[in-house]
Amino acid sequence: MTTHTVACIDGSSLSDVVSDYAAWSAKRLNNSLVLLNVLDDPRGVDESDFSGNIGMDERQRLLSELAELEEKRAKLSRQQGHTFLEAAKTHVEKTIAEPLLRQRHGDLVDALLEIEDEIRLLVIGKQGKRGNGVGQKIGHQVERVIRAMTKPVWVVSGEFKAPEKIMIAYDHSATAKKAVDMVAGSPLFRELPVDLVMVDNDSIEHQSQVNEAAEKLKSEGFSVTTHIIQGEVESAINSFAETNQIDAIIMGAYGHSRIREFLVGSHTNALIGSAKVPLLLLR
Repeated sequence: MTTHTVACIDGSSLSDVVSDYAAWSAKRLNNSLVLLNVLDDPRGVDESDFSGNIGMDERQRLLSELAELEEKRAKLSRQQGHTFLEAAKTHVEKTIAEPLLRQRHGDLVDALLEIEDEIRLLVIGKQGKRGNGVGQKIGHQVERVIRAMTKPVWVVSGEFKAPEKIMIAYDHSATAKKAVDMVAGSPLFRELPVDLVMVDNDSIEHQSQVNEAAEKLKSEGFSVTTHIIQGEVESAINSFAETNQIDAIIMGAYGHSRIREFLVGSHTNALIGSAKVPLLLLR
């Protein structure tokens, strides 16, 4: 089955940034770029109360007008979505000549799960169309998407910058090992220098763990520098990224046990909100 790099486009202020990172990724991965717009279904359940003294004829007239209004809203929403997609297509055509345009209806997570087998990499903005682009608040859909998807999800914000140096936040967990395997086996970050960073106490065991991960990357031709740093996870990773001119952070997200879900999940959400560079998250 053909796999794609998929960019979620919603007309928000981050749509161009999402498109840029997705186009850059698709070119590096040598796969097709899909610009995807998912429309909320405007046809909600009608909660109007027509049970009073209103006559049957008037009730039917009101219901008919409501149906017509909902259809007009749906048509305008489709047209607006197509406008977003065409604008994104024009924006990325300097990088990807023929991006594919797709529009789907309904819940974003449900729509993505329906096509998950076709996705190699998903790119989504930190904030959607309801966000204001400032502060640390993440979009209401972002956490749902990351928790639901089994494919890598790149959460982006700010302005586009083609990555020149990446960081892997490593804790020797299954998802952290998966992050190393993904970087090692993918052309996405090929030939870019890698900082492999563990936030923990500096021990022989931890040195052995980061060295093992580094060797896997080096065997695939990567230039790797290992670091064991102390501090609170979120601030330590962000500080390292800023000090060392990191352009993207790769890390595992959300464990499966209740304890790990709480600990790793909270770190993931905090980093999504506070990181100044894109985060590529793997389940």
